[in-house]
Amino acid sequence: MLHPRLKILFVCAMNKQRSATAERIYRNDPRVEVRSAGVRAEANRRVSEADLRWADVVFAMEQDHKRWIAMRFEELELPRIDVLEIPDDFEFMDPELQEALRLMLDPEIDRLLSERG
Repeated sequence: MLHPRLKILFVCAMNKQRSATAERIYRNDPRVEVRSAGVRAEANRRVSEADLRWADVVFAMEQDHKRWIAMRFEELELPRIDVLEIPDDFEFMDPELQEALRLMLDPEIDRLLSERG
């Protein structure tokens, strides 16, 4: 039986570099559905309650992003939130950023999918 794809929300501060890059590199991955958002008011796309209800897992780039989500949406039953600890040192689609994201996320996505059975 075919399992539904894993729904991943990538979160950074502004949704311009890190989370937008993660969304772009996993956009055509058949294992997952992806969205990205930022926590700041001026983010390209801000994290919403709908995003959090949609997601199976959230990958936050920094611990502060996880804390912000937990405080801002404390009334929600939140999906699992993993922190990647990727600093805001990269431009959109920076090859080094892409490599770091893939090295962290590929094994984690495989693990999460295998847990589903």
